[in-house]
Amino acid sequence: MEYTAASLVSRVAGDLGAMADEVIADVVRCLRRDVPELWSNPDLIRMTSQNIAEHVVGVLIGLEHGVEPSEIDPPAAELERARRLARYGTSVTVLLRAFRLGQGVILDRLLAEMPRLTKDAELITAASRLLIAMANGYVDDASEQGVTAFQEERDRRLQWRLSLVNEAGLRIGTTLDIARTTQELADLALDHFADLVTVDLLDSVVHGDCTAAQSPLVLHRVAQSSSAQGGPEPTVGLGAVHACPDGSVVARALATGRPSRHTETPTDPVDAFGSHPACSMLVVPLSARGATLGVARFCRHRNPAPFDDEDLILAQEIAARAAVAIDNARRYTHARATALTLQRSLLPQRTAEQSAVDVACRYLPAGAQAGVGGDWYDVIPLSGARVALVVGDVVGHGIHAAATMGRLRTAVRTLADIDLPPEELLTHLDDVVIRLSAEASADPDTETAGDIGATCLYAVYDPVDGRCSLARAGHVLPAVVSGGGTVELLHLPPGPPLGLGGLPFEAAEVYLPEGSRLALYTDGLVETRDRDIEAGLTLLRHALAQPSASLEAACDTVVQALLPASQPHDDAALLLARTRILGDQQVAAWDVDADPAAVARARSSAAGQLSAWGLEDLHFITELVVSELVTNAIRYGRPPIRLRLIRDRSLLCEVSDAGSTTPHLQRARAFDEGGRGLLLVAQLAERWGTRHARQGKTVWAELGEQKYARPSDPASFL
Repeated sequence: MEYTAASLVSRVAGDLGAMADEVIADVVRCLRRDVPELWSNPDLIRMTSQNIAEHVVGVLIGLEHGVEPSEIDPPAAELERARRLARYGTSVTVLLRAFRLGQGVILDRLLAEMPRLTKDAELITAASRLLIAMANGYVDDASEQGVTAFQEERDRRLQWRLSLVNEAGLRIGTTLDIARTTQELADLALDHFADLVTVDLLDSVVHGDCTAAQSPLVLHRVAQSSSAQGGPEPTVGLGAVHACPDGSVVARALATGRPSRHTETPTDPVDAFGSHPACSMLVVPLSARGATLGVARFCRHRNPAPFDDEDLILAQEIAARAAVAIDNARRYTHARATALTLQRSLLPQRTAEQSAVDVACRYLPAGAQAGVGGDWYDVIPLSGARVALVVGDVVGHGIHAAATMGRLRTAVRTLADIDLPPEELLTHLDDVVIRLSAEASADPDTETAGDIGATCLYAVYDPVDGRCSLARAGHVLPAVVSGGGTVELLHLPPGPPLGLGGLPFEAAEVYLPEGSRLALYTDGLVETRDRDIEAGLTLLRHALAQPSASLEAACDTVVQALLPASQPHDDAALLLARTRILGDQQVAAWDVDADPAAVARARSSAAGQLSAWGLEDLHFITELVVSELVTNAIRYGRPPIRLRLIRDRSLLCEVSDAGSTTPHLQRARAFDEGGRGLLLVAQLAERWGTRHARQGKTVWAELGEQKYARPSDPASFL
């Protein structure tokens, strides 16, 4: 019989179809050996086995009848299997590897059958090529559909996770009651991803002490929820006090602060669930503000899918939110200990490292009768070696003022991260206070409903040109001490206190020579019950003018001059900053023509400057970063374009242009010729970002020491 390539493929596929069971068994053996993830649970085992059989039969029938690969329908349940793989946390590479391995087994069997029908080598070669092309076409089409379904499920799961975390923020911590807060955590987890939840707090925490030195540890069961009757039940009852044996998974979680995942319920006595073992369990410590308060356990016995790593991350996020709420409740319940603890934790333990200014700070809490206040300061490193100096004051005292202060501090740091100018940052912060006031007004449990207000002074200092931009929201004026000891108050444009809304903020820019001292403070420092603010400012200027050996000594001088020996009636914050200037030996800048040929010159200029600074090890990554940033500025920005290198604690690379379009990372596909520039910058740099000016923008990248070495394979960054 004379064969063509197509007829030979059809004949071989038809003959092998009669032995489809053998081929299916070969594919199953191969995948069981090389892709064990497909057999990780009974649900996947059944579906995978069925889909393999349908794939093999469908492919052989399609080849026998000459059906185009795109016309061969994959198994109806294939897309659902891809979704379940995504749901169980399996990598998409498992899905693709299974397709290729299965394809290889079937091709080997088909190719082995051809010499039995013909000895024509050219015909066998032609048929083999046709067969491989058709098989590749089918696998490409089927895997593309599978990957699409997989990614859709991953995206849906990510959206579900974000939604659940958001729901946790709304449902957990609705009151300052420990029992209710922990039960809200248990109920939320039971509603969405667990069949049994228990929450234990250290008995010492329940009784007002966050330290636990007992061995074994003593736990207090404060909350638990179970999905249905007939399932496993915890052997420890609600409200019971029980010991945590040394070496148990719970004890390890409490000691290390690290969560753990178990495919079966551990046999530790504290982890027993009667005679019904759970199929999977997460043990997550409840940690807040550096203290471990207890542990939550999430178990499954009805859901056939065991917990995966993404479930563990989700449980951590929810537990972290719950831990903060539990700690707030504990602090509220133990008011005296709460007040002292919050007064010590109002401010960061140490200021961030940066080179723009030397800083010294003081925070003096109010007396015990006044309660916790809301004064704060912050030092926030910004891009371009700049630094933000912040001082703020929340109206009122007590837990509400302290909590509001914490939220405002977080908001300021978040807004500072996107490099907003001072006046714009205060505008956004004003909106935050307005929203907080609205929330408080709508909350019947808030005693100070609607009574939220604050003042703030925000300054950004640039050590490259020595200029400082400042804006204030109802805050007292800062003071500047010149190198000669002259003290002046900076007369900034007035701004309304935060929370009024509808009124503008304005910034002022001043030049601060190197060695100038900038004093930021709250009104509690200069105004007391027996001294008005004008008298306090006079004392402040006199104290700042005194010669001091250091900034720390200057802070002590100011505090001793303005505040009484006893604790004041209002808390006070003081931030002293001595300016530095980064000279020409640390800064280099070049104007860049809006011409693609200028990219090479920019690289060369940067490399030459690095050599002058003795940073030859940085040539490779700096040239790559400069190339990408300058190319983007030429291609998408507007002239004038300027390249600047700053030698600080790390190497800073900045490219400025007059355009306003913000660059974004892209997801370049395998064969795209572009779209990877910012991805490369993000991989090479410690940090990168964009800051906008009144005219134009600057894209910057910070190159840290651990990234200094030239990679052996540049493609590894992609």
